Amino acid sequence: MLHIKCPHCGMRSQNEFAYGGDASVKRPELNKEISDLEWDNFVYLRKSLRGKHLELWQHISGCRQWFKVQRDTATHEIFKTLKANEDI
Repeated sequence: MLHIKCPHCGMRSQNEFAYGGDASVKRPELNKEISDLEWDNFVYLRKSLRGKHLELWQHISGCRQWFKVQRDTATHEIFKTLKANEDI
């Protein structure tokens, strides 16, 4: 079982969190028209990265805040957690 340090609440069990995806994905601009192909690429064409990776997580059973986790996807080792507006 993983233990994740929420930057707002401290160390908690992984059961309190929800995975939110790759934090490095560039999302389409709000209120801007995009083609069906661009939308399909955004939603479905993602690389499954192995190794150190930046992810989004939400503390669903706590403060409900979104934050970033730098984690190795092969070993599950967590290197760092950051508030959503912070950069590494």
